[in-house]
Amino acid sequence: MSEATKDQIKGAFGTVKEYEPGTRRGARARFLTLMAIIGPGLIVMVGDNDAGGVATYAQAGQNFGYTLLWTLPLLIPVLIVNQEMVVRLGAVTGIGHGRLIRERIGRRWGNVAIGSILLLNFLIIITEFIGISLSMEYFGVSPYVSVPIAVVALFAVTATGSFQRWERFMMLFIAVNVVMIPLVIHAHVATHALFRDMVVPGIRGGTSSAGVLLIISIIGTTVAPWQLYFQQSNIVDKKISPRWLNYERIDTILGSFVVVIVAALLMGITAAALSPHGGTNSYVSALTVARGLTKFAGHGTGDLFAIMLLNASIIGAAAVTLASSYAVGDISNRFNQGLNTTLREAKAFYSVFGGLLVVAGVVVLLPHAPLGLITLAVQAMCGLMLPSTSIYVLLMANDRGALGPWVNSRWLNAVAVVIIAILIVLSVTMMVSTLFTSVDVLAMLEWLSAIVGLGVAIGLPIGLHRQGPSVNYDVERLDWRMPRLALLERPKRSRARRILLAANGTYLVVAGTLLVVRIIQLATS
Repeated sequence: MSEATKDQIKGAFGTVKEYEPGTRRGARARFLTLMAIIGPGLIVMVGDNDAGGVATYAQAGQNFGYTLLWTLPLLIPVLIVNQEMVVRLGAVTGIGHGRLIRERIGRRWGNVAIGSILLLNFLIIITEFIGISLSMEYFGVSPYVSVPIAVVALFAVTATGSFQRWERFMMLFIAVNVVMIPLVIHAHVATHALFRDMVVPGIRGGTSSAGVLLIISIIGTTVAPWQLYFQQSNIVDKKISPRWLNYERIDTILGSFVVVIVAALLMGITAAALSPHGGTNSYVSALTVARGLTKFAGHGTGDLFAIMLLNASIIGAAAVTLASSYAVGDISNRFNQGLNTTLREAKAFYSVFGGLLVVAGVVVLLPHAPLGLITLAVQAMCGLMLPSTSIYVLLMANDRGALGPWVNSRWLNAVAVVIIAILIVLSVTMMVSTLFTSVDVLAMLEWLSAIVGLGVAIGLPIGLHRQGPSVNYDVERLDWRMPRLALLERPKRSRARRILLAANGTYLVVAGTLLVVRIIQLATS
C-alpha cells in the first residue's frame, strides 16, 4: 500500500481521507462521502436476515399470516440504539469489541464474552450452511457439492487482501435482494393487509404459547449478539474516524430499515401464498416453503425463494465468520488482523476464518449430524447472551475515559436501559421455553415482566452514571480519539457496577449450566 493511500477510507462506492479538516459542504459532496462510508451498518443488518432469519419470517407468515407483522417496526429503534453505541465505540476507540470489554470491564468478563460469542457464532455458521444445502437441494444439487463450493467461495471473497473488494462483494450479494420484488408480485401479497398489520397488533387464532414464542424468536433472530462484535470491529477495520460518525449513523439507520422491510416482505409472501392452506403449525422447513410456493404461487416463485435463502445464508456466513475472526484477534494484541492484510501478512487471522468455514461445512455433511439440536442451541444461546452483551455495551458507552466527549447522553441511557430490561425478559423466556417445552410461556412471560420495573429502577441510575472523572478536552470533538490504553485508568468499581456485573455473571453461570445439561439430555435421548 502506497503512502498516499494509507490514510484513506476505501469503501465499496468511493474513497475519503481518514482525517480531513473542516466538514464537507454541498449535497453532492455529502452524498459522495456517504457512498464511501456506507457499508458496515448495511452489511451487519442485512447479514442478520440470514438462514435463521429467513426461516423464522417464513414460519411466521405461513403459520400466522400477516398478523405478526407488527413486531417488526418495533425492532427498528432497538437495532438503532444498540448498534449506534458500538458505532461510536469503534470510531472513537479504534479497537475491537472483545478487546474493549477485556480492557475496560475486565479480562475475565472479556474472555467469557469472547469464548461465548465464538461458540455461538460457530453454531450459527453451521445453520448458514444448512440454509445453503437446503436452497441448493431445491435445485437438485447435493450438499456434498454445494457446501464445499460455498466454503471455497466464501474464503476466496474474504482473503483478497482488500477491504474495498470485500465490501463490494457484500454489496453485490445485498443487491440480490431485488428478487423480493417479483416474489411479492407472484405471491399476490395484499398490500393493504401488509400495512394494516404492521401497525395493528394481533395473533392469528388468539394469544397462544406458539404465537408468543414465535414473536420472541423474531426478536431474537433480528437482534443478535454477533452484530455488536462485527460492526465495531468492521468500523475499525475500515478506519472510520469520529469525523465521519454521522455518515456511519446514517448507514446504520438505513440498514435497520432495510432489514425490517425485507423481513416484512418475506413474511407477507408466505402469508399470501401459504397461510390459506394450513394452520398455525404448518411450517416444516425452508425447503418445504420453497416447494409450497411453487405449488400454490406458481412456477418460478419457489426458485426465487431458494435463491433468496441461498443469498441470505452466504451473507450471514461471511459476516458471522468474520465477526468470529475479529473476536479471536481481540484476545491477543499481537494478532495481525484485518481485510486489508494479505494471507502472508495475517496467516492466523485467515486461518481462523478458513478453519471455521471448513469445520462448520464438515459438520453439516456428517451423516446423522444433530442439525436440529444445533439450531435449537443457537436459539437458546442467543437468548442467553443478548442481555449480557447489551449490558457490556451500555457500560462501555458511558466510559468517559475511553469515549471522552462521545459518551452516551442521559436520554439515550434512559432509552437503552428500558430496551435492555425488555430484552432480558424476552431473552430469558426464549431460552427457558426453548429448552423446556412444557413451560407455560404466557405465565412465565407475565411473571418475568413484573421484574422489568425493578430492573429499570436498578439499572437506570447505573446507566445514567458516567464512568471516569470530568475532563476539559483541548481538541475539537470530531478529532478526539481514545488515548492509548496503557495511559487510561480503569473505570472505578462502584457498588452498583459490582452488583450489576455479579448479577450478570450469576445469570450466565446458572443459565449456561441449564443449557449444557438440557442439550446433553436431548443429545442422549
